[in-house]
Amino acid sequence: MICCYCGTENLGDKSCSFCEAPLDHRRPKRKNFVYLEQCEQPFSQLKLFHTYDLLLLLRLVRKERSDAFNQMRLIKRGAQEAQMDQETISFAEEQYLYYTKRAKVLEGILIDRMGYKPKTINDRLLISMDQKIKEYEKKA
Repeated sequence: MICCYCGTENLGDKSCSFCEAPLDHRRPKRKNFVYLEQCEQPFSQLKLFHTYDLLLLLRLVRKERSDAFNQMRLIKRGAQEAQMDQETISFAEEQYLYYTKRAKVLEGILIDRMGYKPKTINDRLLISMDQKIKEYEKKA
């Protein structure tokens, strides 16, 4: 088996004889489509996502978190003016906290991979990263 890190030919070992990398390790492949519900997967599954997909997913989660925060603000403001039941207020708060935690999980994985969490994930960052990935794939 050939090591995907150093290119050394190995004979049936579990790790590379040169760099000791696991030989059964597969690099994550980009997904064709990333959607918000994927953030609900456990850490063990999320860490298998390609970094590009994690960035897309984090952007979706941050948007949902922002929407939940704005909804929570509107509900709290409306609750003062009209009689709003506590259940509606609690649901809005739970959504905000849920997406905050989901964002932290994704940010943690990205910190492990990149050494930082991106402040903003805009089209410019994603296009640049996409171009670099495609260039690498052509060479490989």
